Amino acid sequence: MTRPKSVWEFMKKFEIKRAAEVMGAKCSRGISGCFSGVCTDSRMIKEGDCFFAIKGERFDGHDFIEAVLEKSAAFAVVEENWKGDIAEERLLRVGDTVAALGKLAAEYRRVLGSRVVGGTGSGGKTTTRQIIYEVLSRSYKTGQSPKNFNNHIGLPLAILGAEADKEVLVLELGTSSPGEISYLSKIAQPDIAVVTNVYPAHLEGFGTVERIAKEKLSIADGLSKDGTVIINGDIELLTQTCREAGREFISFGVKDGCDVIAKNIEHIESGSRFVIEGQKIEVSLHGRGNIENCLAAWAVCRQMGISIEDFAEAVRYIKPVGMRGEVLRFGKAIILNDCYNANPASMRNALEVLGRLDGDGARKVFICGDMFELGKDSERLHAELGQQAAESGVDLLVTVGKLSRHTGEAAGCCGNGIEIKNFTDSKSARDNLQNFVRNTDIILVKGSRASRLEVIVDSLKELLAQG
Repeated sequence: MTRPKSVWEFMKKFEIKRAAEVMGAKCSRGISGCFSGVCTDSRMIKEGDCFFAIKGERFDGHDFIEAVLEKSAAFAVVEENWKGDIAEERLLRVGDTVAALGKLAAEYRRVLGSRVVGGTGSGGKTTTRQIIYEVLSRSYKTGQSPKNFNNHIGLPLAILGAEADKEVLVLELGTSSPGEISYLSKIAQPDIAVVTNVYPAHLEGFGTVERIAKEKLSIADGLSKDGTVIINGDIELLTQTCREAGREFISFGVKDGCDVIAKNIEHIESGSRFVIEGQKIEVSLHGRGNIENCLAAWAVCRQMGISIEDFAEAVRYIKPVGMRGEVLRFGKAIILNDCYNANPASMRNALEVLGRLDGDGARKVFICGDMFELGKDSERLHAELGQQAAESGVDLLVTVGKLSRHTGEAAGCCGNGIEIKNFTDSKSARDNLQNFVRNTDIILVKGSRASRLEVIVDSLKELLAQG
């Protein structure tokens, strides 16, 4: 790949005055020098960094400006009206520090010259990103978003943190309110834009699934010239929205008519097995959702010139991302750790996986946390989950939180003999595990991140490890 000669200079020795121009900042005439990195966390500052003072829910970066400059930060980007006892020669003043961070990241992405893959969706973003990264890393110098750096602060930091020799960047774009994906896309300027799926999630911010679909597809707003859009073709709403917008796309799925299709699907003990373009694929990932994630990844990798044989070899070694469908075994007991996040579709998928995990006389236990940000449909969607749990053969349903009580009530009304226990929070559930968990159980733990179900998983590991 051809890259601008100036890219190393941009990364290793970028002039502060140039940064001021890019961000539209006000600065002292006497300001000079260069910087070599960007940071928003005063605890992580390094010599020569540019510090962005960002106001958060719990902290205000402006409170730490003096400290970071004492640690040899090159300068600080502050809000225009901020008042402090700092020499103006070490400050750049902007109307909005978050917007300024985005402008700087967009400029760096432009001169970097890497090909960018941007992914979004109601679920599967991180797993799909990880699969794409693992496969492409075998052929290209590849970077990716660290952890869940996918919002208006995290995405710019992921771009600005990319080393100058990266040929490909695999980035994740998230949203909780209208307009965010479009904004992030214009910063990332993807060459390939992927929408993994669209399901009821963040309804509190969007109101309808149709609006969510339009938001997710706005990832194409920043698409590079001749860029490619890849979508889940099994979701009619996505294909319809694309066609209505006159947007060309490549589709993946299990239905006839998709450009990339999985056939001969088998759900096996170790994960999933299926066929793509005549090639057998086996992955240590469970459930239909992960098959779709693999299809999305292949659609991207095919665009990048990867052979299906090389793809099949690479994905054999991919493990689930932490707290996203991990299967943990303790003797006869199994924990399906899927507690990173949840929405109605991912809950349904996880229940399907639970139903396929078998053990000799094992009970199926579902430890269910709340699903947040579902707006006015929250009670109904939690109740529907209860019906699904009862119908899928769950023997014991353990609800954790106020909203999931509706799940328990609905499950109890199904008359399937399902046992139900309710707890107000993860701590109270954790403290009672020994009263209802058996060392032969198959246990699904899933809920939205704010439910903090990971504390339950940690205690389950200790309890089951004791036999």
